[in-house]
Amino acid sequence: MSSCESKKENQVTQELPIQTEAELADGKFPYRNLSTYGFFEGEIKNLSPNASLIPYQPASSLFTDYALKSRFIQLPENQEALIAENNLQLPQGTILIKNFYYPADFSSPKENIRIIETRLLIHSEKGWEAFPYIWNEDQTEAVLKVVGGEKEVKFKNLKGEDQVINYLIPNKNQCKTCHNQSEELAPIGVKIKHLNYDYDFPSGRQNQMAYWAEHGKLEGFLGKENHPSMINYEDKTQALEDRAMAYLDINCSHCHQAKGPASTSGLFLEYNQKEPMKLGVMKTPVAAGNGAGAFDYDILPGKADESILTYRMNSTEVGIAMPELGRTTIHEEGVALIREWINSMKK
Repeated sequence: MSSCESKKENQVTQELPIQTEAELADGKFPYRNLSTYGFFEGEIKNLSPNASLIPYQPASSLFTDYALKSRFIQLPENQEALIAENNLQLPQGTILIKNFYYPADFSSPKENIRIIETRLLIHSEKGWEAFPYIWNEDQTEAVLKVVGGEKEVKFKNLKGEDQVINYLIPNKNQCKTCHNQSEELAPIGVKIKHLNYDYDFPSGRQNQMAYWAEHGKLEGFLGKENHPSMINYEDKTQALEDRAMAYLDINCSHCHQAKGPASTSGLFLEYNQKEPMKLGVMKTPVAAGNGAGAFDYDILPGKADESILTYRMNSTEVGIAMPELGRTTIHEEGVALIREWINSMKK
């Protein structure tokens, strides 16, 4: 181990309180080891959830260097989530669990899996708190690393091409960069519009909100037609504009919305946004700096290759790339989708 790595490990150890048996019994978080929470039964690497966990999946998934993800929510015992004015309210004590992993070959996505990290969002008395856990090479444990980390990941993509990614695990403070709503940490994918969508539960395919309601985990659900919903941007049977907006919503709108950290940009990329100027159509950037390149408009209708939006999506350079965090590679399929959408716009 290099002296730099050793120093970082010591820093992590100093920053992590080691819970006593009494503290563990009191349920004080965070635990140093992921296994202490007891989320998964059997070998932890199999990610087999215990009976208290509910699997979930947003209609569209945030891009994270092509990582595959499994997601679970644990609600406090005998408590339920609440829908009020089409906002999903999760009780204190809720834990969101998100596992990031890669198969050795994406043509066999369930075989030879390597889990890189597990991120927890815990709704404590202080509000939402984020905790990143990094898995060891043996896949027998994941340890809390508040300073984040980096892992080299190798895999074959769907084209059979060998890929190498320097995967970055965000530190605890960086989590708030994206999970930021009115300067408070908040979940991204656990919203009604994302979860009012069908999922393949062990008991069969069903609307997720309906499933929660049937199992006594949700109050206020009035049927999927009476709540906002979003589509999967990968579904090519859907309208191009809807797919593009779904992509921008899950990948960009956590910052580019009225309560997000990019609100001053004037660029608002939520799924139901219809105003051309707020989408960036013929809009000059407020303060993009190098991020604008040689281009004048966020979106120049009919000319994706002259639009700042695609220019920034198609870069990994610091100060240009958007999103700023969460990826070290270019999402080729995402760029292609947004290019097709912009090129379809009337000039």
